[in-house]
Amino acid sequence: MLGRDEHILKTAEDWAQSGRGVALATVVETWGSAPRPVGSNLVIDSDGNFLGSVSGGCVEGAVVTEAIDVIESGKPKVLEFGVADEAAWQVGLSCGGTIRVYVEKVS
Repeated sequence: MLGRDEHILKTAEDWAQSGRGVALATVVETWGSAPRPVGSNLVIDSDGNFLGSVSGGCVEGAVVTEAIDVIESGKPKVLEFGVADEAAWQVGLSCGGTIRVYVEKVS
């Protein structure tokens, strides 16, 4: 689910203040074609609920899974996703290119 950046960050704050485990994923770098620009956010709670978008396709699900690990461990991660243009549609991505996503626990 997409949301405006201010709404995504406010949601992260609200979820954390209500006692939920929360992580924030942010697109920090892109190369080639990428569906979301640098600075795009995805907020995730420990139950796998999320708001925002960092890419779409199978990447979003992978980021949610990694974010739950970040919530549990408290250790941030940098994730990199890339796919050749020829394979993009086969794995559910709308384009080729590479993105780097920083995932951190919100406290």
